Parts: sequence; structure tokens; C-alpha cells
Amino acid sequence: MGSDKVGKYFCVAPWTHTYVSPQGERRLCCASREEASFQKQYIDSGDKQGEFSPTSLEEHWNSEYMKDIRKRILAGEKISQCDVCNNQILNLHTYKNYFTKILFPHKIEDIIASTREDGYTTMGPISYDYRISNLCNFKCRMCGEQLSSTWEAEVVKHNMVDYETQKWLEPNTRKKISVFQKEVLEPELQAAVDKGLVEELYWVGGEPLMYDIHWTIMQQLVDEGKSKDVVARYNTNLSRIKYKDYNLYEMLDTFKKVNIMASIDGVGDVGEYIRTGLNWEEWLSNFKQGIFLNKKYGDNGIVFDITLTTPGFFDLKKMFDVVTELNVIALCKITFAFEPSVVMSPMCLPRNILNEQIYDLLDYMKPRITPKTKILQETLENMLERPNFEEQFVNYKQGWQNGKRRILDLERIREQKITYRDVLSESAKVWWDSIDE
Repeated sequence: MGSDKVGKYFCVAPWTHTYVSPQGERRLCCASREEASFQKQYIDSGDKQGEFSPTSLEEHWNSEYMKDIRKRILAGEKISQCDVCNNQILNLHTYKNYFTKILFPHKIEDIIASTREDGYTTMGPISYDYRISNLCNFKCRMCGEQLSSTWEAEVVKHNMVDYETQKWLEPNTRKKISVFQKEVLEPELQAAVDKGLVEELYWVGGEPLMYDIHWTIMQQLVDEGKSKDVVARYNTNLSRIKYKDYNLYEMLDTFKKVNIMASIDGVGDVGEYIRTGLNWEEWLSNFKQGIFLNKKYGDNGIVFDITLTTPGFFDLKKMFDVVTELNVIALCKITFAFEPSVVMSPMCLPRNILNEQIYDLLDYMKPRITPKTKILQETLENMLERPNFEEQFVNYKQGWQNGKRRILDLERIREQKITYRDVLSESAKVWWDSIDE
């Protein structure tokens, strides 16, 4: 039975994949929208504030919650947890499609056979996305303290913490999370590797190339000859490719498949503004050294993973030029926003300004679009149909004001060569200046 034999809302992830956030929250995957049990994560629905009470993988895997999810998915139900993929909220190439049609389509028969009527499965996870901590050396402006330790240090230093809504930052809870990460999550991941259960490792952070366990596990897989059976996938800021005696690119030469999604959102000063901590020239050098992976593993060996922010949107021509010159794949997702203060999302722009910029970009790109950059064109065309903040949120004006205040607060406490306003078109500058009027 293949993926064409199950319903359109079917996904293999609840049978094959296990994910944990840097705050110890278990989810179906990094793209699922779920009710928070302790701390609301970036795309969660609901904002329940409970006590930190993490669960082990053994407790979670066949819990009543997971069994119910599997039962409903097998019944063909469109579940709200999977809205991001089902409705293509973040990107057109969805995670569900990756898991079900690319990575594990051959597991569907096993899924059917292994699942009891109540949703219990005898299968165990073979794909691991364990975000061991929020350790990260960047402060990307569309990110936050949940995914970056340098963000965390910044908000604490500048008294920008609200412990009522950010309970995980409360010192005693923070210590409990660290203990759980070290005493439960790392051993779970290590045990799966030791037992040869892992078929895919997705290294994300924080910044995964700063995790000691990343380097030791990957080297173990190489040394034991197991790497040939493992897909290694990354989402990394690519600020380093060497650590101690390890070299990332040398290590990746023996895996079944490799996919490095190198996160980047702008070129030069714009990129360095969006990603505080980025050195554009160093990043570009690190990326170029990895292009050999595309010869060994196909065009997805190493790719540009672009999060389309508002500053990046107005500087996208330069990004397009770099990607075209390097002849590599560009992925693209829009900065997510489920409320209107996220002015790092280009969907915050008034419709006339948004469309004006989209048409200008399409006119520039279309003569040189290739299959490797087609997603940029498709994303822009989709933005013409996607509701912007004015069309989506009743309180969009208040959102603009709150979002602008946040941008200006960050610009006051960070050093940067340019500002948010500097990158905007002239018509967008008029809009930005009028927000507080």
C-alpha cells in the first residue's frame, strides 16, 4: 500500500517520528499546532500555563493522546494539529509530504498492520528531532528566547522577561528543564542510536552544531558503519563546520542521504541585520565548501533555507542572484504569524505595498527562474492570494503598533549597521512612519 492508497490528510509521522522542543514539550512534529501542556511554543494553539511535567518517550508514544491521533488520522479525519501542513500555512512544500511521500512511503503497510483499533502501535520511532536545548549563538529577529540561548540571555539582561507567560524562564523551572534534557532526552537519543533503531536524524536547535551530542553521535554512526543506513538532515545557521577534532563535511561523506538546510534570510548587511551574529562572508564560504554534497547526494545535499521576513522580502533580488549564481536549490517559508504584531512577516504590509513589491520581484525573477528556484516564484504568487494582516486580523493596527515597538526596542539594545526602516521601499517607509499616528 502506497501513499496514494490513504486519505489526503494522512501522515506517517505519528508512527515514525518523535519530536521534543527545547523546553521539553513533546509534539507530533515541529510543524504541528498543539495545545500547550506547560509552555506555549511558537506555533501552538492555546496558551495553557501549567507546571513543568515532562514525559519520557515510553510514556508518550502510546499515550491516550497519541493513540487518539493515530485513530483519527487513519479514519481520514482532518485534525487541527496538522493545520500547518493541511492548509500550507508556512510553506507550499509541506512536512507531511516529506514524511509520507519522500522519506517513509514504504512504511504505510507496516503502519496499517501494526495499529490496533484504539490507535496503539507496535511500531517505534525511527526518525528523531530532539532539540536538546536552545543553545544558539545567533539572535534572529523572527526567532526568540525559546529557540536561542543568546536571545534568552538578552531578555534576562534587559529585564524583558514576563514570568507569568514565560514560566520556563523561572530559574527553578529552567534548572528542571536542563536536568530533563541531560538525564532523559540525551539518553533516549543515545539509546536509539546504540540499538540501531534510527533511520533519520534531524538536527535542529537552537543551533545543533553547538551540541556536543551531535558530534559524538554522528561520529559513532560513522565509526560503527551504521551511517550508511541513516538519513542525516540539518537545519543549521552554518556558522561553524568544524568543532574540536570534528569536521562536518568529512563526517557526512558516508551517510545514506544528507540534507543540510542552511538557514539564511538576507545577503550582506540585510542578512546580518535579520540574524544577529551572522557574518555573511563566513557563512557564504561555509556554504560553498559544502556544495560537493550536491554531487554525492543530489541537489538537496545542501540548500538555501530562506525564511521570508519583511527586510528580506525587500532585499530578495540579491538573494535570488546569489542562489542563481551558485546553481543551488532555494527553499522558502514565510515568517509565521498567528497574530498581527509579527511585523517581521511580510504579510504585515498593506495590500497595495505588498502586491507592488511582489510584482516587482516577479518581473525581476521570472526570466531566470529555474526548477531550483521555482519555489520563490510560487511563494510570491501564493502571497498574492494569501490574506495579509489587514484582511486576517480585526486588531491589525494595534498589532502593527506592538510589533513596531518590539522592533525599535531590539534596535536600541543591539548594534547593527542598518535598521528595519532602511530596507523598506519608499511606499513602505511611509506606512512604517505612519503606524503610531
